[in-house]
Amino acid sequence: MDKQKKIAQLFSPAAFIHDSEENILQLESLIRNHQIGGITFFHSRYSAAANFEKRQEKLSYENTLEKLPSLIQRFQKISETPLLISIDAEFGLAMRIENTPQYPYAITLSALPEKEIDLVFETGYRIGKDLKSLGIHLNFAPVADINTNPKNPVIGYRSFGNERNKVSRFALAMYKGMIKAGIGACYKHFPGHGDTDVDSHLGLPIINKSKEQLMNEELYPFMEGINAGVNMIMVGHLAVPSLCQGKNTPASISKEIITDFLKEELGFKGIVVSDALNMKSVSNMFSQPGMLEWEAFNAGNDILCFSENVKEGIELIADKATDVQINESFLKIMKLKENLGLFDQQPIHFQGFDWNSHHDFNQQLAKQYISVISEKKSSLKIDLHNRKTALISVYKGKGNLFFLGIDPNNLIPKFEISQGVDFDFLKFIDFESILIALFVPSAKPINHFGLETHLMKKIAESAENKNVELYLFGNPLCLSEIPNVNNFHKVVCAYQDFEVTQKETARYFQK
Repeated sequence: MDKQKKIAQLFSPAAFIHDSEENILQLESLIRNHQIGGITFFHSRYSAAANFEKRQEKLSYENTLEKLPSLIQRFQKISETPLLISIDAEFGLAMRIENTPQYPYAITLSALPEKEIDLVFETGYRIGKDLKSLGIHLNFAPVADINTNPKNPVIGYRSFGNERNKVSRFALAMYKGMIKAGIGACYKHFPGHGDTDVDSHLGLPIINKSKEQLMNEELYPFMEGINAGVNMIMVGHLAVPSLCQGKNTPASISKEIITDFLKEELGFKGIVVSDALNMKSVSNMFSQPGMLEWEAFNAGNDILCFSENVKEGIELIADKATDVQINESFLKIMKLKENLGLFDQQPIHFQGFDWNSHHDFNQQLAKQYISVISEKKSSLKIDLHNRKTALISVYKGKGNLFFLGIDPNNLIPKFEISQGVDFDFLKFIDFESILIALFVPSAKPINHFGLETHLMKKIAESAENKNVELYLFGNPLCLSEIPNVNNFHKVVCAYQDFEVTQKETARYFQK
């Protein structure tokens, strides 16, 4: 390959499963004319989002699963060198594609006892097999960030928790599971996105910690991963002045952080990937098209994700980079493609998913992660035979599988509270015990996880003078939105609202 084609192998712009034919043809032109190395799939322009709020084309969202392998084969057919197909699938294909297997969030898996770490490995393996069956080679996962800030707007449920050793061990187990499945995996977001209060899709987070503090916490899982042989790390768009001579330069374009610190001081010899270059923390930093791509490459990134200026980026890198720089990154990409079997790949023959096996595995996981968050020592178990006991379902119908499991004969009074509906809690004045099932609308903290603050206050007040147990189907970080959580006699977290999880939680309640 000539210099420009070698540089093009470093680019992985976005591809959208639901896109207009005009946009698909434009991407085909990019593949033909510049021979880019890969593409990163997203569901749609609307869902990908950092820079697309004003470009919400009216597109069909049907048959996503069928469209994906078809598009992959269409793009592969016209590429001289096999394309490296990547995706974000932290909790499975369901992160991007509906009607595909979803596995528990990382925060859910963090509730597993450490002796069950093989289940984390198996989760990574199953995710990898799902991706590989559709022609995907690389998963930008796992998240190795430690969620030290519970109000973090972008990590939260995506992290294996706030304890460095568990995060480190579970991230490595997930990584190794995906590798065993025959796909690539990637630690992210170096040097650690867990203690931030800004979403890097929208602005630039700044971590004002000393190097010593970072080495003891944020950086710990990454250093352990490097020592264990992790071959790919994604660098986040966050400023860490103590690693960058006091400057607020995003790590993703900082030579001090990537080349001097990650590669030389920490000894990382693998592939460095930039976080998406369309994210607002970096996308508006340079007025000249292609300059961001050059800065990211020059800092030490080997793969440039979601570049919106591929042509200009290739030209600037060709003009400014040394042959040594270009060849070093190029050879890494070609070696990766070889190791992942891209040069021997066969046409995609997707046979569907083994849903029975998937549900059985999710049930196996649920048995281990359903856990008590808090419990009063004087608490009495709710007696379902007591006629003064009520069941309340919040944000899901009262016919949910959890309630059906604990009361199959429908003998207990049940109520449901819907979003936006005012509810009179005086209905419960004569009940002695209440079991509340809260189905949290969102895993993300934006807009209070979708919880209505006035309703959460009423729910908390209901526990002041009654025996009230709260069963939480969702992100436990949302408990910060419920005042006086200690009022509840018992709080149990089921983490997910999967059907198998609801059924297993009913069995848990009956023990």
